[in-house]
Amino acid sequence: MVLRSFLTNSGGIFISRILGFFRDILTAFVLGANIYSDIFFVAFKLPNLFRRVFAEGAFTQAFLPAFTKSNHKGRFAAAILVRFSSFIFLLSLLVMVAAPWVTKLIAYGFDDSAIALATPLVRINFWYLLLIYLVTFMASLLHYRGHFATTAFSTALLNIAMIGALLISDPLTPQDTVWNLSWGVVLGGILQALVHLWAIKKWRMARMLFAGLKRFKKNSSQTKPFYRNFFHAVLGSSTAQLSAFLDTWLASFLAFGSISYLYYANRVFQLPLALFAIALSVALFPTVTRSLKQKDFKKAHKSLSDGFWILTFLLSMAALGGIVLSHEITWLLFQRGAFTHEDSENTAWVLQMYLAGLLPFGLAKLFSLWLYATERQKEAAKISAWSLGVNIFFSLLLIKPMGAGGLALASSLSGFLLLALTLRAYGYKYFLAIMRPKLFIILFFTLLFESFLLWGFKEILRGYL
Repeated sequence: MVLRSFLTNSGGIFISRILGFFRDILTAFVLGANIYSDIFFVAFKLPNLFRRVFAEGAFTQAFLPAFTKSNHKGRFAAAILVRFSSFIFLLSLLVMVAAPWVTKLIAYGFDDSAIALATPLVRINFWYLLLIYLVTFMASLLHYRGHFATTAFSTALLNIAMIGALLISDPLTPQDTVWNLSWGVVLGGILQALVHLWAIKKWRMARMLFAGLKRFKKNSSQTKPFYRNFFHAVLGSSTAQLSAFLDTWLASFLAFGSISYLYYANRVFQLPLALFAIALSVALFPTVTRSLKQKDFKKAHKSLSDGFWILTFLLSMAALGGIVLSHEITWLLFQRGAFTHEDSENTAWVLQMYLAGLLPFGLAKLFSLWLYATERQKEAAKISAWSLGVNIFFSLLLIKPMGAGGLALASSLSGFLLLALTLRAYGYKYFLAIMRPKLFIILFFTLLFESFLLWGFKEILRGYL
């Protein structure tokens, strides 16, 4: 069951990310790395941050344990749906009014002309937040039923909508292109919501939800633990996303193009993180939650042990391959049209710095499941706060000598602290019980063999670059 869910999630993420790379290739070709690409990435940053927070952890990790324990699941779910939707709708209206100040907050280093260009895009993109919340809410209900396919594959719809916007924008000016991209984001959110509505009906969750909507106010007392855990989970499960958001804010003080280098490099970094760590964590979380509810601690630890070795092998190999072939990857994906050789080299440098933190971020994601399943979201939030503090410290320390690469390296360094503190919360004795010397030896020789293959492949490609 877990393996099937993992493969389903990985398959959906893989298809979505391939389409996402095609989208980024088109974006780099049409816009390059300049003020127009920067203002779109700034406008898309806030809703995209919330998308990753909702879809990749915080909401589901707070919702599923509370929903599983609830005696009146329909009323509980309806109460969460109505109250969250109302809050996000009002927040969106506030952003419409205060968009210039919100834009300045996201990209404080932008001058007035750049703020004026980005402000209307922020207004458009922010409506994606309400749509992605509805998607994530319905996805959590489907995960409870053991259905992962709809959510895993529906993310591709966002990329398809944005690709369509780029294709019709090719002959237009860069300013028209970023406007079309923004409307493509909203259309993608609408398509994702529609397919989840269809899945909710097919999996017979709609009747439960509609029945709960009639009486959701009577269920308010059961939602209090959820809200408390959710706000802690927002910080606790979102360190990588908040780090990327911080990088964008600080990069707005650097030369134009720096935000784009960080965006493109982070997109490559996010592929193995999502394909392996997030996909496996999403698949394991219902199993770990149910095991702990049934007091089957041995099964819960076994799930994390298996996940550890799977991720250690996959993420180590991905990080090594990405670092060695960083220049070739950015050349292949982005260097065409308005995206120059210099842009490609700068992006490759940033990518190397991000990939240094791939393994710790992935493993921290896995072991944090124990904290969320045992409803220790507050402890996870404190751990993330320390990690973010370290990230800020190193970002300020490294931004001047290393530029955008220093911001990416600071994020990676914070990932090591995040993993260390997460393992301490999980329990070092449980973690040490996972260690298998034979598997470490196999891992060492696997990486050694991979290194020979990579350097050979690099020499072959050198003639084409």
